[in-house]
Amino acid sequence: MDTVFKALADDTRRRLLDRLHESNGQTLGELCERIDMTRQSVTQHLAVLEAANLVSTVRRGREKLHYLNPVPLHEIQERWIDKFERPRLSALSAVKRQAEEAMADKPAFVYVTYIRSTPEKVWDALTDADLTAAYWGHSNVSDWRPGSRWEHVRTDGSGIADVVGKVVESERPTRLVTTWAAPEHEGQEDQYSRVTFDIRPHQDIVRLTVTHEDLKDEGELSDASGGWAAVLSNLKSLLETGSPLPQEPWSMPSH
Repeated sequence: MDTVFKALADDTRRRLLDRLHESNGQTLGELCERIDMTRQSVTQHLAVLEAANLVSTVRRGREKLHYLNPVPLHEIQERWIDKFERPRLSALSAVKRQAEEAMADKPAFVYVTYIRSTPEKVWDALTDADLTAAYWGHSNVSDWRPGSRWEHVRTDGSGIADVVGKVVESERPTRLVTTWAAPEHEGQEDQYSRVTFDIRPHQDIVRLTVTHEDLKDEGELSDASGGWAAVLSNLKSLLETGSPLPQEPWSMPSH
């Protein structure tokens, strides 16, 4: 957490985060124009922000897009805000606003977290029905083969699925791509969103990147930003400590 506070201590780096907050998913050139600074200087500041996990990047063709990453902000909330019982200052309000200007050719929301685990265990935690029930409040049910159907099923015994979709890509333990829709919209292609899980070793830990695309409006973007922060923090706690955080069940926006 020291690297986060060090990164936030610099006014230029805070302004870069402000620019990403205003319009997420910018290239280096776009950030240079908006911050009125040389490419070399902006690159150096972005490197500090990436090292602090405040900024994540995604390659789209020849472009490298930069995204504000809410993970450290959520951790600050848990340690410094919730600890002192000030719920109205919830740090999630910041991550809910980060995707106000979504562009059709960019991921709607990108979330990166680092987990002290193995790629195989992270994969299983995302796809095993019992494990997802433990930290998500829903069971993810499928055989996880490309083209197969999957369901996000309530754990109250009703058997009701709040989200359904198809498995687009499945490469255990590194990559899982699925589509998402409300059950009443199943089969309506324009009603699906798309979620990609990229799982990569990072030294002795795992880097998990979640990209949620094709969200329909600002409300769904807000739900995704706050919801992913809660669910993936819960996942991280489960894998690292054996116990999930106390969270309300959350079902992602289906589109």
